[in-house]
Amino acid sequence: MKIRTLIVDDEPLARDRVKRLLRDETDITIIGECGNGAEAIKTIKAEKPDLVFLDIQMPEKNGFEVIKALDEKTVPTVIFVTAYDQYALQAFDVHALDYLLKPFNRERLHRAVTRARELIENKNRGNLDERLASLIADLKMEKKYLERLVVKSVGRVFFLKIDEIDWIEAAGNYLKLHVGRESHLIRETMNSIEAKLNPDKFLRIHRSTVVNIDRIKELHPMFSGDYAVILRNGAELTLSRNYRERFLELFENQT
Repeated sequence: MKIRTLIVDDEPLARDRVKRLLRDETDITIIGECGNGAEAIKTIKAEKPDLVFLDIQMPEKNGFEVIKALDEKTVPTVIFVTAYDQYALQAFDVHALDYLLKPFNRERLHRAVTRARELIENKNRGNLDERLASLIADLKMEKKYLERLVVKSVGRVFFLKIDEIDWIEAAGNYLKLHVGRESHLIRETMNSIEAKLNPDKFLRIHRSTVVNIDRIKELHPMFSGDYAVILRNGAELTLSRNYRERFLELFENQT
């Protein structure tokens, strides 16, 4: 039996690595690759793969949003892939779902594939579907998003309301929070802060940028599919084409 497999990751090198590590799994047939969540949803519904390697942190729609968009009765066997999202790991442990923590080796991938193979070959999907259904139910519950941050600056510790932030940019191992004429550094990753923010108020527009939607004044097309995002305070940011679809979808819904 051939296991029709789809690889979903926004990093081409990461997809290539999974393919390379799967070469020794002779019953695995790779039917395609997807670079973002929206594409993954369409491909899974059309191709109905047996197995999906699903990255969590992706533009447009993350791995959780992909699962939420699928019919839980026909969802394929899923091996989640994540870099460092501890919240994701806790969710997988709670629901007894398999995941690969980057960087993983051939042996760890083989164990995950062996587990998936047994589920598929024995057609024992009941328990898996129940676990996925449980995860989907949790994901669809109303989530409490971050409302304030504790910021340490020049010997002071103060609370910053999230709604006061104009935009956030990556700065090495830190994030720079732009608040009016001031800026503050916090030690946090972009993926981590994005997961804690209300997606109806804050949107990722670039690998290194999250913006407060209420602060946006204008949007201008640029070259290569990028857009210039002009904020009310005059700041000019870049909307990368990799994040364009989700942004424009939200933008259109509000006009």
